[in-house]
Amino acid sequence: MKNVLLLTDFSKDAWNAIFMAVKLYADMECKFYVLHTYEPKQENITGFKSSTRAGVVYQSLSEASVGQLGEVMEYLEESHKNPKHSFEKLSIAGGLVETIKDLLPRYDLDTIFMGTKGSTGAKEIFMGSNAVKVIKHIKNCAIVVVPESYDFQRLGSLVFPTEYAHFFPKNVLRSLLKLIKLWNSEVKIFHVAQTFSLLDIQKANKEILKKRFEGHTTSFHRVIIKTTVAEAIRQFAEEEKADLIVLTNYSHDFFDGLTQEPVVKKVTFRTEIPLMVLPDFEG
Repeated sequence: MKNVLLLTDFSKDAWNAIFMAVKLYADMECKFYVLHTYEPKQENITGFKSSTRAGVVYQSLSEASVGQLGEVMEYLEESHKNPKHSFEKLSIAGGLVETIKDLLPRYDLDTIFMGTKGSTGAKEIFMGSNAVKVIKHIKNCAIVVVPESYDFQRLGSLVFPTEYAHFFPKNVLRSLLKLIKLWNSEVKIFHVAQTFSLLDIQKANKEILKKRFEGHTTSFHRVIIKTTVAEAIRQFAEEEKADLIVLTNYSHDFFDGLTQEPVVKKVTFRTEIPLMVLPDFEG
């Protein structure tokens, strides 16, 4: 049984993330937890003279949250008739990141899905800025960020950017390998750098990566960096018509040092292809 957290603010991009999740795991036994978190705006709680007034505000937000989640559940139960899938709604007062941290061990979560406006929307939006916060602070769970405009049909191929600087433990790639096997996906391992002269440790890690993806259709690609790493990843994924970009939570450490850009953040904001961030190797 796979336990999946679906984040929603009831927007179109949040719905798109839900649709991708149920399609991606169509042939897997899954329990989906549909989460909406809410907090009153600071100006609405500043200066409260009594806890009663604060309680009224929270009660109003709670009722709206529960009501809209009820509509989401009703739609899923009527329109998504997959006997392998079940759904549970979660309406919780509090910060998004703090709530996710509490839910991870409680529900033994495997993956988190969230939406984003992609490259066309404003940056300061719920699933844009929060996607970066979740990626930054949630290290021990896979995260999938789905652009609003993306229409997921199948996982035909995925791009796996790497600099070969880190060892890839089996447990980090286990969930991804199950997906690849399920969809018979092609893996395109992508190395973008200023130089392709590998150190001995990088060569060893590359051989390990070959072993990890053994038995699956795998190809190796490399591109000299011209603008930014994030842009190189985006261009390559779009040119190859990939269905998913897979990053590790270590990727941005290397890319930050190489290009002085927060690659996970930039890819999250700009890509029109879904992005999966794997758990921290030590998470």
